[in-house]
Amino acid sequence: MRLFKNLSRNKLAVTSLAVIVVTLVLGICAPLVAPHDPGAVNMKLRYASPSWPYLLGNDHLGRCVLSRLIYGIRPSVLWVLAALGFSVLIGAAAGFAAGYFKGKVDAWLMRICDIMLSFPGYVMTLAVIGILGAGLENILIAFVCMKWAWFARVIRTSVMQFSDMDYVKFAKASGIPSCTIITRHIIPVTFADMAVISSGAMCSMMLQVSGLSFLGLGIQAPHAEWGMMLNEAREVMFSRPELMLAPGLAIIVVVSAFNFLSDALQVALDPKLMTSSGKLHKTQDREVRKAAYEYSRG
Repeated sequence: MRLFKNLSRNKLAVTSLAVIVVTLVLGICAPLVAPHDPGAVNMKLRYASPSWPYLLGNDHLGRCVLSRLIYGIRPSVLWVLAALGFSVLIGAAAGFAAGYFKGKVDAWLMRICDIMLSFPGYVMTLAVIGILGAGLENILIAFVCMKWAWFARVIRTSVMQFSDMDYVKFAKASGIPSCTIITRHIIPVTFADMAVISSGAMCSMMLQVSGLSFLGLGIQAPHAEWGMMLNEAREVMFSRPELMLAPGLAIIVVVSAFNFLSDALQVALDPKLMTSSGKLHKTQDREVRKAAYEYSRG
């Protein structure tokens, strides 16, 4: 409740959360919301201008751009969110094990993470695609294989800070099982870091999926995806710029919403940042009122 109360004070956070919720609902309910079949080809409507039946016009095959934009939410956002969830689960399990038990468990898990993190993310993603072939599912597999190590490293650092607290040591001395200690005492206090890094990682994963699809390495035709829609509209980018504008704006808006939400979560979950932010706003308000008073007198 405190988290939602703090977020509600930030208008940008509320707007970003609303954009994300609406996007997810549209993606889940795409068959009910989309006005037309996204794969229906009608060459008579090739590059047709926007109209009431087709609010965003038609592409090079006469397909409804709005319907493809709505269905494109699924691979561009929903499937990326699912891959992020798997990455966080695997990384959290490894991070909690390494940060809580330490010793050999920590040494082995962190050496594996070091090996995974020693390769650039884009290079490893392209390597996985080269081995398994182009396709959205292979990109998501590459994400899970690469991102979990990064989450494990960050979560481990957070867990180690709290595993040495007195109340955790007292729980260990009392004979409480390790799983109970992690569930009741460590997961709640590390949730803030997990939420912030997850929302931040969502932005980079969405951009990578769209970029690889734009290059033809992601989801394949006739399925709809925002990056692939940009690639299909390249040939008419000057004569029909709206065909590139729609998916481009969709990527910018959704990625920005996750980015702003990540910043707002970091402030809402950290009392120090919340206090400093409030002091900053109060100082700015005083300066504005002072300047307005001097201007009115001057």
